[in-house]
Amino acid sequence: MKVLGVDPGTAATGYGVVRGGGDSYRLLECGVVRTDSDDPLSERLAKIHRGLVDVVDRHEPACVVVEGVYSGPNVRTAVVLGHARGAAVLAGALSEVEVVEYPASEIKKAVTGSGRASKEQVGLLVQDHLNLKEPPSPEDAADGCAAALCHFFLGTGPLAERRR
Repeated sequence: MKVLGVDPGTAATGYGVVRGGGDSYRLLECGVVRTDSDDPLSERLAKIHRGLVDVVDRHEPACVVVEGVYSGPNVRTAVVLGHARGAAVLAGALSEVEVVEYPASEIKKAVTGSGRASKEQVGLLVQDHLNLKEPPSPEDAADGCAAALCHFFLGTGPLAERRR
């Protein structure tokens, strides 16, 4: 099964496509969709959407996992990130792929054991789970991979089966 994990952001939306089966996970592709901060928000969201649809078209994942709603002290940041999340959710939904959401703390906990893990810790544990020579880069891509792994661990994989 292939899962596309997405770490939404308006400047850089990270993604990772992971194939999993049993206790084995393999990274197929990871990267970021970058936007120009000088462009209007609508153009940036369209670029995120198109970039993720392209990834979905290439890999045909069983589901798209999107990091859940950001809740922090800056309301404007939360609203803008909500727009980027919407572009990611729409990319999956319009491609008729199941869309699943997990809170950021749940993704971190599933991958590292701690819901408060640093981006560096997430990258190192993603590297370990995927048997990579180095952590995915940039960090946004590692976070996308972590979202995909979270779904295997909590949603469909062997750890999820043990929890049921």
